[in-house]
Amino acid sequence: MNDPLEIVPLIITFNNSQYKKVYDLLAKQWMTQEELCNEVGAECVDDCLAILQKGNLIEEQWRMPEPGKTPAKEYRTTYSRFRAGFQCSMEDLGDLLYVANSTDEDLREMVEKIEADVQAGTTSYNDLARKYQVSPMLVKGLAKRMPHLDVKGQGLVILGRPE
Repeated sequence: MNDPLEIVPLIITFNNSQYKKVYDLLAKQWMTQEELCNEVGAECVDDCLAILQKGNLIEEQWRMPEPGKTPAKEYRTTYSRFRAGFQCSMEDLGDLLYVANSTDEDLREMVEKIEADVQAGTTSYNDLARKYQVSPMLVKGLAKRMPHLDVKGQGLVILGRPE
């Protein structure tokens, strides 16, 4: 891990029992989304895969199907060991830990407003941080927490669902 932002998807994954179950299954073998749904239930798999992908915690490849069937993506964990090589201010680390662990309703409302701003064309996380009077790291952390938002360059983007 070289970027402190990557800690958000990691904490989200291990702070949710269903996400952790998905991660543990993928640590043992390659599995398709359908196989994961059969193991843990379909309600969480889409969002979990999105969080894991944003955190660079899984890799994907195409599974060759039986003749006459369609190929499907399969996933497995990328790493078997954890090593962090980043430095950030305690304020930024505090923002990231707060975002990753919070159930604060104010954050949910901020995420909804930020999503609306990004859809309306305001994508700069610095501009959004000024608008909501929070740190840019907090805005980037919120994007990393949400399955359908991510940080790209100097801005935020809305992501599609995993296939």
